[in-house]
Amino acid sequence: MSGRPDILFPLFAELTGLDGVGPKSAKNFAQMGVETPRDLLFTLPHSGIDRRRQATIRDVTPGDVATVEVVVGQHRPASGRGRPYRVTVQDAETGFQLVFFHARGDYLQKQLPTGQRRVVSGKIELFDGIAQMVHPDHILPPDQAAAIPEFEPVYPLTAGITLRTITRAATDAVSRAPDLAEWADPALVLREGWPDWRAALHQAHAPTSLADLTPTAPARQRLAYDELFAHQLTLALARAAARRGAAIVTEGDGRLRRKVLESLPYKPTGAQVRAVEEIAADMAQPRRMNRLLQGDVGAGKTLVAFQALLIAVESGGQGVMMAPTEILARQHLESLQPLAEEAGVVLELLTGRDKGKERQAKLAALAAGDIQILVGTHAVFQKDVVFRDLRLAIIDEQHRFGVAQRLELSAKGHGAHVLVMTATPIPRSLSLAQYGDMDVSVLDEKPPGRKPIQTALVSTGRMDEVVDHLRKAIAEGRQAYWVCPLVEESEVLDMTAAEERFKRLRAALGDDAVGLVHGQMPPADKDAAMARFVAGGTKVLVATTVIEVGVNVPNATIMVIERAETFGLAQLHQLRGRVGRGEAASTCLLMYQSPLTEGGRRRLEVLRETEDGFRIAEVDLEMRGAGDVIGTAQSGLPRFRIADLERQAALMAVAQKDARRLLLDDPDLSGPRGKAARVLLWLMEQDKAIRLISVG
Repeated sequence: MSGRPDILFPLFAELTGLDGVGPKSAKNFAQMGVETPRDLLFTLPHSGIDRRRQATIRDVTPGDVATVEVVVGQHRPASGRGRPYRVTVQDAETGFQLVFFHARGDYLQKQLPTGQRRVVSGKIELFDGIAQMVHPDHILPPDQAAAIPEFEPVYPLTAGITLRTITRAATDAVSRAPDLAEWADPALVLREGWPDWRAALHQAHAPTSLADLTPTAPARQRLAYDELFAHQLTLALARAAARRGAAIVTEGDGRLRRKVLESLPYKPTGAQVRAVEEIAADMAQPRRMNRLLQGDVGAGKTLVAFQALLIAVESGGQGVMMAPTEILARQHLESLQPLAEEAGVVLELLTGRDKGKERQAKLAALAAGDIQILVGTHAVFQKDVVFRDLRLAIIDEQHRFGVAQRLELSAKGHGAHVLVMTATPIPRSLSLAQYGDMDVSVLDEKPPGRKPIQTALVSTGRMDEVVDHLRKAIAEGRQAYWVCPLVEESEVLDMTAAEERFKRLRAALGDDAVGLVHGQMPPADKDAAMARFVAGGTKVLVATTVIEVGVNVPNATIMVIERAETFGLAQLHQLRGRVGRGEAASTCLLMYQSPLTEGGRRRLEVLRETEDGFRIAEVDLEMRGAGDVIGTAQSGLPRFRIADLERQAALMAVAQKDARRLLLDDPDLSGPRGKAARVLLWLMEQDKAIRLISVG
């Protein structure tokens, strides 16, 4: 797999070789992320202008484009600085004006001689009740008017790039697209009636109507598919590489798992049982497990994770569970400790705070195999941490780790199986885009005994009532979270808002009753404030969103979210999931500032109607788009140029199946379709995938 195939060279040349692109416009194109002819091929028109000939502008809606044949009337040159030059014209039924600013009169006399016929095309506007066309896009004699396209594609533009520039350059780029061998499954292409890659590019860049611009147009579907297929092929190669890693066959005899289940006051849900079975089957294989455990807030991931760790211990090995923060690592320790005692296994915590002798002692116990299950932050991956026989690594809160970190982790594991957990329900199309290299287990049932959370919308004008409500609840011995609004992405302002609210609530509820945590506090202070709240010392915890993930205080039954309309749906759902963890009925008050935007209202209403995280995630995707739902920057979610994950979600699943099947039939991509797929990977700049093939 030496380097980029020759056939693709013209697409990766300098932009300046394209029609009408000089060094200056090449710089402007770079602002749009367009640096090669290939990038331009994948920059599709997003709308179009209908320039079919009409007899008159009489029925044209102002703001729309019209193309009509006119007789040129009199010229009225500009009457002063900044005033326009006007030319009166008459179409088949009505008169209007052509308007030009900073125009040269002699040039316009030549272009529009009085008494002659011309075809003009441009946007119709009303000014003082008179129809006018300012700076027509086209002015041509009738015998040359065929040069005006009936339907003109409109591309996304940036400063310094005109529609004319990008259209000329794109047309030239499309003419250079080589004829490439087919990488898609021929049966699929036939079934969907798709054109081949090159024909699809030609069609997508030369739409003949608005229908050609929709995500369902065959040419667009085809190109989107190619992009998704290249991405899924990369993930499938990563999956194959992870599975090539030999793992120790790990089968438990079930004795420890039975002890834990017998000690529980309830039966696990069907989803929990199924997930444990899937994990056990993976761990019994001689190749590495690479599985994602996806569960909604409160679906009982902890029990599944612990059962998986026990499989490792039953077979004589060790397990590790890793959390993104120290608070969460401590919480895992607290929730797992009672289960570990029932099973009779040794569980320890290792974080960045362990120093000196204490740390040495833990490391020695780990290397000797005396610690069977380790819980920690990413400190567990430091060089001096050595396991005697690590069989399973569990990572909590996946979206802090991309595909690259997953590969790195499995390299460290010396054959350990990997299970990743996330509490963020993700719609299927996105979960495939982000976790296509993994097998997925979903926990979609709530354990028995979880009470529904009452969710109410309250306007900020009723703040005093909310504070009274809290006062009564505290008197009954209950606890509450009060989440402060997000202020314009600034942690300093977030902190100020939180400190203000803290002062006002202390004044209302008493100094000892209220605690505070925010992102700017030193970690030790944050932990201390959390610990006081967990122990029941403070009754109300004022917080910025640092409590979003994982905090578990069964006695906390009230969640107040101030200016809830400024939060995303997924975030609100996560925050609400912090209550409803104990025996008592819980409430979540979403405080909003009116007037609400349409989107803000819809978000809050969806939360009021449902607690189903997957349903909420689907709505979130419809409302915000894919990049925002996962937060593209930190998610490792690819940026697709053509594929639209909201409207073409079904294509993602097809692409995944197709990619996995191709690799099954042709693992080193050496057959005819495999070779075509290699060219696709180069075309789509999937360098990671190309490295995976060359290594393999």
